[in-house]
Amino acid sequence: MTAHSLSGLIDRRDFLRVGSLGVAGTALPGMLAAKTSGATADSVIFLWMAGGVTHLESFDPKPEAPREVRGKLGSIQTTLPGVHFGETMTRLSRIANDLAVVRSYSHDSNDHLLIQVYTLSGRKVDRNNLYTHPNIGGLVSHLHGPRNGLPGYIAVPGITRPGPPPYNFFKGGWLGPHYAPFCLGGVPKQPDFTATDKLDDPPARVDENLQPQSLTPPSELPLARLDGRASLREKFNIALRNLDRQPKIAAAEGEFQNALRLLKNPSIRDAFDLTREKRTVRENYGITKLGNRCLMARRLVESGARYVMVDYGYDPDYGNIWDNHNAASQKHPPIQDMVKRGYHLAGMDRAFAALITDLKQRGMLKRTLVVFLTEFGRTPKINPRGGRDHWGAAGSIFFTGGGAKVGQVIGATDKTASEPTTRPNSPADIAATIYTALGIEPHTMVKDFQGRPRPILEHGRTIPEVLG
Repeated sequence: MTAHSLSGLIDRRDFLRVGSLGVAGTALPGMLAAKTSGATADSVIFLWMAGGVTHLESFDPKPEAPREVRGKLGSIQTTLPGVHFGETMTRLSRIANDLAVVRSYSHDSNDHLLIQVYTLSGRKVDRNNLYTHPNIGGLVSHLHGPRNGLPGYIAVPGITRPGPPPYNFFKGGWLGPHYAPFCLGGVPKQPDFTATDKLDDPPARVDENLQPQSLTPPSELPLARLDGRASLREKFNIALRNLDRQPKIAAAEGEFQNALRLLKNPSIRDAFDLTREKRTVRENYGITKLGNRCLMARRLVESGARYVMVDYGYDPDYGNIWDNHNAASQKHPPIQDMVKRGYHLAGMDRAFAALITDLKQRGMLKRTLVVFLTEFGRTPKINPRGGRDHWGAAGSIFFTGGGAKVGQVIGATDKTASEPTTRPNSPADIAATIYTALGIEPHTMVKDFQGRPRPILEHGRTIPEVLG
């Protein structure tokens, strides 16, 4: 039986209606799902801000630098003696004792595409291998499996597409399409965000609906029919296993199995419903796209999700949120005005602080590793248009929860935030630290979808100051 003839027996329209899910929730052998010793975290919230968040206006201001570097903004004292954040970071500055800020984040490229792949996977690539490697979340799902009926790797909403043309880096790579994330946003309607019409000053307050359409069965597809289709699918199991190496068939199988499980479990469906939260909680996060996404991440982890990526970068309303060159096509104000907007640093500060505080108050932070990551920082010198350009040599990120040693700043940069003056920490080091916190040895060997052994990381070491 060919892949084409098999697909004819399976109602493709039903797959599409049920939803776009990866097979992150497929069953795994017990030996793979077992957690190794030394784990300090049970779950990860990966705060993925694609586009290059400015470090000078956020976690590494340089108030003593020349004006062409520091600009017109000031800095504020945090709860850590002698440590300042940018003036818009008012809420995170008050909980700095809960953060392990890494100011020595650094690598050797200013290319969005190469470094987004490096950051998402921990693997350095060239232009010929942008889709080769699985995301960190896919490997975590492969090694530890799903939990509580939720897919092992969830992206909220998983719609970021750098470009043009748009690239989708939320992939299963050599693990196969089974291990791409379950993206709440599905396939974006406007994947090339640089080509859309944008307001000069779009509103930050947006009550975004993050409940996947796949969790709302169309009226012509009752659950009884899903049960019937499930029985039908069992008849094709052997044939489907033989076709696992066909990406489209494997992906379709995963969509069906994950969507079926989620559709039939009311408690899981409820996890995706933000309206069940108190209004005061929602307001604390900010009823914004990023606030909603951070709150959704907390709800999913609380319901048992293992690895949740909060995805906020390229957006049809805001354009390239963090990529602030101030080019005319971006419709951005100068970066030091941009950071005050509710969908930029001011909104990030609010959403991240609310998430960390909420996790801590609920007793969840100790076992939930939260990682803020972006591909690079921005140029020390403000460009003639008032923007900052790509700068891989220096940037700032943070860890909290999940066994991370908080209340500290790790590493330092020079007087203009141009480069680290201490040992640099690369995206591979960040990946190794995430794996270690979950009890996964960073250089574990796993088999790809063709049965070939591969290391989950080729280089990188656990940042000792974070978990050592």
